[in-house]
Amino acid sequence: MSETYYLYPVGIIHKNDDKTWIEIYDDYTDGLLGLDGFSHIYVFYWFHENDSPEKRRTLQVHPRKDPQNPLTGIFATHSPRRPNLIALTLCKIESISENMIHIDDIDAYDGTPVIDIKCYIPGSVPDEEVRLPDWV
Repeated sequence: MSETYYLYPVGIIHKNDDKTWIEIYDDYTDGLLGLDGFSHIYVFYWFHENDSPEKRRTLQVHPRKDPQNPLTGIFATHSPRRPNLIALTLCKIESISENMIHIDDIDAYDGTPVIDIKCYIPGSVPDEEVRLPDWV
């Protein structure tokens, strides 16, 4: 398999003291229309400071970096060690002004590239149908 895909950042994460916001690049600001009607967003970003061939080859980890947890495949964890360095976090929107989305917090570094944003719509899976392993 030798397909190539291209990702283009739509913005960048900024963190300053207790403030966190996403700056959306000018080419993508039209995509913010209507987002102010939502309370939460999914933010997809790139683990740009976590890249190495070794980390990309890691396929099993102890969840939450806890050796007491069972060795688990990375697709069953939120580990930052991944074949592709795509991260996903659900964030609460505090406000939107021009091309800035002010959020409560995100587990990302200042300067992290944002590759996409999607509005959060609850209820896609009923709670009674959700199953989790014991270590969660």
